[in-house]
Amino acid sequence: MAKKLADVIQVEARAKAKNGTRGNRGTDLQKVLRERIARQEIPPGSKLRENELAKEFGVPRARVREALCALEQRGLIERIPNRGAVVVRLDLSQVFEIYDVREVLEGLCVRLATQNVPPESWQDLVELFDQPMEEHVKRGDFEAFLAGYDMFRRRAIEAAANPVLASMLDSIYEKTQVIARRIIVLPGRAEQGLKEHRAVLAAMRRGDALEAERLRRENMRSARDYLKRYQSFVL
Repeated sequence: MAKKLADVIQVEARAKAKNGTRGNRGTDLQKVLRERIARQEIPPGSKLRENELAKEFGVPRARVREALCALEQRGLIERIPNRGAVVVRLDLSQVFEIYDVREVLEGLCVRLATQNVPPESWQDLVELFDQPMEEHVKRGDFEAFLAGYDMFRRRAIEAAANPVLASMLDSIYEKTQVIARRIIVLPGRAEQGLKEHRAVLAAMRRGDALEAERLRRENMRSARDYLKRYQSFVL
C-alpha cells in the first residue's frame, strides 16, 4: 500500500514540476492563479493584467475580474491605483504572524481529524512516512517529499470535516507555500520535519487526538524556528 501511494505521489510531483500550472479553456482560473502565486511562478510584486489573462484562458475579462476580486479577498493580491492588480509581498513580521496562527489551526485540524475517523485510517500514511519518504529525503527529491506532505495535509483537512477551518488553512497555506519550499532545503530541516510528522501520525494512528495536536503544534513551531534562524537566506 505504501509503495503504491509513494509511486502515485512521485508521478504527481514530477508532472507538477514539469508542466507547472498552464492555463487553458475550462480551467478554474482562480485556482490556477492561486497555485502560481503560491509556488512563486508569479513572484511578489508582479502585475496581473486582465487582457493577458483573458487571452491565455480564453475567458471574458469580466470572469478575470471576478477571479482577481477573489484573490484580493484572500490577501494574495492588492489593487493599487494606476498600477492595477499586484501580487502581495509579505514582510518578515507578517510571515511570523502567519506561522503563529497556523500553529493553532494545524493543531486543531489534526485533533479533529483524529477524533473523526478510525485510527486505522492513517495506516497508509504511517507507512508512507516510513521508508518511502525517507528515501525522498536521502535523494534530495524535495518535490516528492512535499507532495507526500501535501497528501497528509489534505487528508487531515478532509477528516477534520470543518469547512471554516479548511478555508482558513487553505488561505494561510497559499501565503506560506513558497516559504515552506525554501525552508525544506535548509540544513537538516527535511530530516527533522520527517521525524516530527512521523510522531504526529503515530499519535493519530493510536487515536490520541490531544497528543497529535500537541505534536503538530510543536512541528509548526519547529518550522518557524528554522525560518527565524535562516531568515536572511530565505526571505
